[in-house]
Amino acid sequence: MNFFLGLIALIFLADGRLQSQKLKIEIFDNERKVPFDLTYKVIDTVNLDLTFRYPSNFKKSKKYPTIIFFFGGGWNGGTVKQFEPQAEYFASRGMITVLADYRVKSRHKTTPYESVADAKSAIRFLRQHAKELNIKTKKIVASGGSAGGHLAAACGNLPGLDEPYEDGSINSNANALVLFNPVFNNGPEGFQNERMGERWQEISPAHNIGKGAPPTIVFLGTNDRLIPVETAKKYKAKMEVVGSRCDLHLYDGQKHGFFNNDKNGGVFYNKTVRETDLFLISLKYLKGKPQL
Repeated sequence: MNFFLGLIALIFLADGRLQSQKLKIEIFDNERKVPFDLTYKVIDTVNLDLTFRYPSNFKKSKKYPTIIFFFGGGWNGGTVKQFEPQAEYFASRGMITVLADYRVKSRHKTTPYESVADAKSAIRFLRQHAKELNIKTKKIVASGGSAGGHLAAACGNLPGLDEPYEDGSINSNANALVLFNPVFNNGPEGFQNERMGERWQEISPAHNIGKGAPPTIVFLGTNDRLIPVETAKKYKAKMEVVGSRCDLHLYDGQKHGFFNNDKNGGVFYNKTVRETDLFLISLKYLKGKPQL
């Protein structure tokens, strides 16, 4: 029998007021077999949604590791569809997968600072409703490409930029990071430093790596004109100084966005997804062998 599970969520408005909104998760035969959306944040007149996929053998009695994907687009645009293939794959491997929408300049007239705040709100929402959503709170992976990789890295390293009206007792940091040609250096020598302004140190993941930084895997093409290989190597070195794992995979001759399923006949999509799978197996987030 089909039925709805009601979920009460606190949705935060821009001025800090709380709006209570009843969210519904449609469940078919006690299994969440189709993608569904939940609004994780309402700010001004904007509704921001998360698209969930569940393992085909979902059981209500179990908790699952979860991976959330942030699309790329320079904090200017982009679509949640970018990481649909990865989301479908990791759902087939036994994870809950989430595609996150967030504010961008072209649609919302916002800056990267608002994008980071949204990413942190999304992680906090997953933890806040982990019981209802069957999420393992200590096995939440943040992933993304380019500017989306920046947001994922921000959710692993930045100590601030949370919404001031959210419950700070609920951690907005991911437990592991999967970064595809990520923007993780916004310093004077980094990406779009002028856009970050005087507060650039607050938003640059490379300048906020500290003890306890989550284990990370990075994928980068050697011909990426936006993210120099040396930047990635320095990031890895900083991670290792604080005792954190950082696996760096370089792909000879590849350019920005090489990992997308619609590029290079999907060759590097397959390679990067397989390496991600092996990384998550090593962390005991997944079991068995990669399907690619």
